[in-house]
Amino acid sequence: MAKPEKKKSFDYGLLLVVMILIVVGLFILYSTSSYNGRVKFQDEFYYLKKQLFATTLGLLCMYIAANIDYHVWQKYAVVAYVISLILSLAVLFIGDEYNGSKRWLSFGPLSFQPSEFAKLAVILFLAKLIVKQGKKMKKMGTLLLIMLSILPIVGLVGASNLSTAIIILGIGVVLVFVASPLYAQFVWLGISGVGFLAIFLALESYRLERLAIWRNPELYEKGYQTLQGLYAIGSGGLFGRGSGESIQKLGFVPEAQNDMIFSIVCEEWGLVGAVFLVLLFLLLIWRFFVVAIHAKDLFGSLIAAGAMAHIMIQVILNIAVVSNTIPNTGITLPFVSYGGTSVLFLLTEIGLVLNVSHLIE
Repeated sequence: MAKPEKKKSFDYGLLLVVMILIVVGLFILYSTSSYNGRVKFQDEFYYLKKQLFATTLGLLCMYIAANIDYHVWQKYAVVAYVISLILSLAVLFIGDEYNGSKRWLSFGPLSFQPSEFAKLAVILFLAKLIVKQGKKMKKMGTLLLIMLSILPIVGLVGASNLSTAIIILGIGVVLVFVASPLYAQFVWLGISGVGFLAIFLALESYRLERLAIWRNPELYEKGYQTLQGLYAIGSGGLFGRGSGESIQKLGFVPEAQNDMIFSIVCEEWGLVGAVFLVLLFLLLIWRFFVVAIHAKDLFGSLIAAGAMAHIMIQVILNIAVVSNTIPNTGITLPFVSYGGTSVLFLLTEIGLVLNVSHLIE
């Protein structure tokens, strides 16, 4: 008698962590942005409503992606990558500038950051490319060619958004590391990456200025945001001032709902709350890892590993910037910082990973 077929299901652990992060993120965003919304738009719910709208669209995209066989996207990976190149190039010529950075494209009343789409496109493109290379992944030349293939998007994105360019490079390194059976060659790959980054930083004087501000923020006017963020972190203590009781969000930390939102979390929730939020991210990364190692095939495993690398690198960079461990790069905290494009494509990415988990044998 044949055994009944085992019913497949999504990784509900991953889904649960994502939903908790969404709720916690929206709660933090409202607490952090209500003052700015009231002052700038006479509506303390202004930022929350826009984030809710983007999150709703993101959840819809996540549902659709979770119910489409992820192998379908292998056919369109190159097309998605080319589109990301075109959109990133368009930003340089017709992009909208905000706070000194040209990162947005507008279509009527709607605007979005092509760099967020580029992260997802790069994950699919590299996954397809690595699967196609197969046993050639043992060769150093193959690894270099794969990394060279994403340098065009790294350069285009990095021209106006260095932090996202670093994330894309990081995703590439993680994916080739996962797919390669050899490890020694990554020493040379790492040295090449450091050299490329050094040249990239030296091309623009403002990037070198950020290094100087990082070392001595109190000596520069542009170090004001960093100092105020550190004041917020230090004043939170163990348990924080209490939700909604932040002082630094009252205009002292500019645009507190964006890149520096983790400093307000530390001020209002204290060390305990900050650790709780970090633990949620660690749980999410762990669920990605579980899906990656149990995936049905290499393509699915690389999708999950790419999403894991994306969120892991972005969280590490954001917290490092807020704590002044690294120079300020203007990077958001996933699911927490204000940003509709970010949450939309993050949830779409998670939908892909959910589909990978659904097809696990």
